Amino acid sequence: MHKLSAVLVAFCAIPAAIAAPAAPQAASQLSPAEALRLQAIAKRVTILRDKWGIPHVYAKTDADAVFGMLYAQAEDDFKRIELNFINAMGRLAEVEGEKALYQDLRMKLFITPEQLKSQYKASPEWLKKLMVAWADGLNYYLHRNPQVQARLLTRFEPWMALSFSEGSIGGDIESVNLEQLEAFYGKRPAPALAEAGGSDLDQEPRGSNGFAIAPALSKSGHALLMINPHTSFYFRPEIHVVSQEGLNAYGAVTWGQFFVYQGFNDRIGWMHTSGGGDVIDEYLETVVERQGKYYYQYGKDLRALRTENVRLPYKAADGNKAEKTVTAYFTHRGPVVREQDGKWVSVAMMNEPLKALTQSFIRTKARNYAAFYKSMELRTNSSNNTVYADADGNIAYFHGNFMPVRDARFDFTKPVDGADPATDWKGLHAVRDTIQLYNPKNGWIQNTNNWPYSAAGPYSPRPQDYPAYMSVNPENARGIHAVRVLQGKKDFTIDSLIAAAYDSQLTAFEPLLPLLVRAYDEAPASDLAKAAVLEQVSLLRDWDMRYALNSIPTSLAIYWLQDQVKQFGPAAKQKGMPVLDYLATQLTPKQRLEALVRASAKLSSDFGTWKTPWGEINRFQRLTGDIVQPFDDNKPSIAVPFASGNWGALAAYGMTSQQRTKRIYGERGNSFVAAVEFGPKIRAKSILAGGQSGDPASPHFNDQAEMYARGEFKDVLFYKEDIEKNLERKYHPGE
Repeated sequence: MHKLSAVLVAFCAIPAAIAAPAAPQAASQLSPAEALRLQAIAKRVTILRDKWGIPHVYAKTDADAVFGMLYAQAEDDFKRIELNFINAMGRLAEVEGEKALYQDLRMKLFITPEQLKSQYKASPEWLKKLMVAWADGLNYYLHRNPQVQARLLTRFEPWMALSFSEGSIGGDIESVNLEQLEAFYGKRPAPALAEAGGSDLDQEPRGSNGFAIAPALSKSGHALLMINPHTSFYFRPEIHVVSQEGLNAYGAVTWGQFFVYQGFNDRIGWMHTSGGGDVIDEYLETVVERQGKYYYQYGKDLRALRTENVRLPYKAADGNKAEKTVTAYFTHRGPVVREQDGKWVSVAMMNEPLKALTQSFIRTKARNYAAFYKSMELRTNSSNNTVYADADGNIAYFHGNFMPVRDARFDFTKPVDGADPATDWKGLHAVRDTIQLYNPKNGWIQNTNNWPYSAAGPYSPRPQDYPAYMSVNPENARGIHAVRVLQGKKDFTIDSLIAAAYDSQLTAFEPLLPLLVRAYDEAPASDLAKAAVLEQVSLLRDWDMRYALNSIPTSLAIYWLQDQVKQFGPAAKQKGMPVLDYLATQLTPKQRLEALVRASAKLSSDFGTWKTPWGEINRFQRLTGDIVQPFDDNKPSIAVPFASGNWGALAAYGMTSQQRTKRIYGERGNSFVAAVEFGPKIRAKSILAGGQSGDPASPHFNDQAEMYARGEFKDVLFYKEDIEKNLERKYHPGE
């Protein structure tokens, strides 16, 4: 089969010299009639910026509110909006160059302009109006701000809104491995995934925390919701959008979308946490060639692989435009994305942009649990769990939302035999049949991207009641921590819920640190490693396993664990074990001591002494408005006490890019965080990493940074009278 993959496709290069350079472009001019039309809409929309720069958008209709919502977002960070949609439409190579070709191919295997235009035409009129308003708001912003240079998208069309219909950029599509995709379609040697280095703790987890508290456990007698997404910083701004058609949503919106992704209205709140069940499956396809065409085995039959020529424009090294074309292959389940053991591998995943966008918007207008549940019945929130609370006192949890029905005889965590029709999906599970909770007797719900079987303590769902594919994530250190801060507690307030969500315990060390102390105590006096870490072990022996700015043991412990992950993570991956489990069960006492010697040496090398407090190492820094932040140890930064979610910190804070500095600078973790109380009136507090604006010249670029680092929240200004008391600016878009 390797011979087949070597001849199945050839890239066809179009001469680069025929095209003009792909430089930033000024926005195309609106026609006079169109400019007047958009100006009339703008006059119907009012934006109130509060003292934090948060936009509160008011309009008569939902469509006009969407217009203002996108205009306000563009004011705050147009480049992030544009990049999200460049990526979502598979056009990244047109601005980033040939290195992004396979990222574009991956997107275009699932999403094409023709598909989206067809779905736009099939959309209900109310949704078409919103998509038109979405494009109008962005186009009017470009018209009114000619100084803004778009990298590629100089005009937005309504159908483009369907390319990014969930709040997680890339979503399920990002699960397709780019190296394997390039190996298959680019005729390159395939990397062996099973032999790759690293571990499951290579980066700060892309996760979130969601907590819901029932009225019986709150001091006010009202339900509470903790909204704590762990995204890359500056991935979502804070916004409030209100119409006279029932829209009144506040929360985090992913740049360029017209729905609040994680937030609340005056009656209900919703928090999405990544992960849940198995929603993506791979199939091993037996492919044969006959007379230059390719077929795959399906039962006793051979089916022709569908082919599609995918155009991939890109910016050449000389700055000119160029283009390559790839012939992509598809089974009835989905595209072929790689090769394994002589078989082609196709992938099946949800691809319902219209239904997904519909669900994403209508849930923001739900007024009660029944209406929210009805939105869930669209079953297109594929990559997320949902923690819910409302003003009627209900709390709820949905573990996933899109869940294919499968034959439980097969292990769908691995590629299954595509020639066996029994491996096909058999429709979707009804929402009522998925893992969920509604008003559990314990009075609280938590999810930290972990399994659902601890979501409500003893009243959690039971694994034996559901197919294994409905929940594939294990318990994690944050989940253990979350249960601890919620269980047995009562009289929750907004402030005490925030305190619980920022509890400083690092639970990952609880099984590991005693093993280090024992290794030290049992080592012979002649052991050189023992002699080298006497003082270090003395500090760690007495450490309460809580992070703090002035804590030297926090620094030691984290560097010790980081060293072990780096040294032994690949071995854990080879054995198919979570690395923390591997470290707890597979290391020798000598290896534990030697890791502490290396960690101490690194601290001394980087900071002059291993006795360096955590606050000297762990910092917040926002220097520019760049998408990828630069960091500089010689420039101002703010000490941050929080730690990585990998170590069990609920207030997660981690660095994700390759570290080129001595200090650790946060890039992912707590980003937008909010705590909400649902009563006769909404009470809420929130905080945002850095600030609302992506412009370094704005007073709101970094005005929340100090508070963020302290875990101090601002009051959410939800009601118009409160906004006007704290008003910075009131205007119509374009003024």
